[in-house]
Amino acid sequence: MSYNISITQVEQSKVNELDFNNIPLGTTFTDHMFICEYADGQWGEPRIQPLELIPTHPAAMALHYGQAIFEGMKATVDAEGNPMLFRADKNAARMNFSADRMGMPNFPEDLFVEGLKQLVALEQSWIPPQEGSALYLRPFMYADEPFIGMRAANNYKFIIMASPAGPFFTKRIKLYAETKFIRAAAGGTGEAKAAGNYAAAIRPTEIAKSKGYDQVLWLDAVEHKYIQEVGTMNIFFKIDGKFITPERDGAILDGITRMSVIDLLRHKGFEVTERPITIDEIREASQKGILEEAFGTGTAVGIAYIQEIGIDNETIHVSDESPVGLDVNNTLNAIKTGKIEDPFNWMTKIESKLV
Repeated sequence: MSYNISITQVEQSKVNELDFNNIPLGTTFTDHMFICEYADGQWGEPRIQPLELIPTHPAAMALHYGQAIFEGMKATVDAEGNPMLFRADKNAARMNFSADRMGMPNFPEDLFVEGLKQLVALEQSWIPPQEGSALYLRPFMYADEPFIGMRAANNYKFIIMASPAGPFFTKRIKLYAETKFIRAAAGGTGEAKAAGNYAAAIRPTEIAKSKGYDQVLWLDAVEHKYIQEVGTMNIFFKIDGKFITPERDGAILDGITRMSVIDLLRHKGFEVTERPITIDEIREASQKGILEEAFGTGTAVGIAYIQEIGIDNETIHVSDESPVGLDVNNTLNAIKTGKIEDPFNWMTKIESKLV
């Protein structure tokens, strides 16, 4: 379907004010945003306009009942300077999966991708050129109908904003296995990329950081022994030459990077199994010396190499090196920047400015 996306540009870009060698995390935003509203049962008026504050009624239902979902993506540039999008169709599909779970309307997936293309084309000068950096894209949807009452909203906003970002983790990370708090349970909203999932994780993450750890390793809600995922990542373990990752059980996010890493590892000849994994199994593998490496995967972090896992007063040593994780990370980055052939047809190249 063809969409008419109107575009209103700023008079003067702020891109020249940004030091690309020192990008503050999550506080710098580009000049424009894509916006579209849902009312009377349909989405209308898709447009790109200067980034600005959004008037919000105090009774907006997202503020009271939590109908808010989002996606995370990155745009890179190839050797010729063309902007590149990574598996945008998968993010569009996952956005609608989240919307279904949260009782929100689906957003047209072709409009999702087209809005991204046109916004990135307009903001391509904001894409950092340094390796490991990218333009982070945040599509999100929330209920903005002013109503106090427990039901699905009738009005929503869908917005895409962009923020230049440097590498997320620059060192090996330490995880703390949480045995009191939970992130999600089967039948809940763990599979959805819902804002409330992250709100529930803030306090446990702060506690983990106060203990000297970087992220929480979430365990299951019932027995606190089955590994689910990390605060901002899915997780992979290499044990005795083979990779395992927790299976999707209704409480684990279906990560776009996760599915890509599974494909890439298998393409490189590794056996990858999706199954339940206990923290006891990881402890035993470490004690036997067959826990060879572990890494987290996610859009924001890329590949994050894990050094150790703390649980209660115990430390499980993982590894001091991650040769396969490093290779996977380098391969993903090379595909995203067009330095090597994309055998999976993951990338969408934006040939030139669309505006």
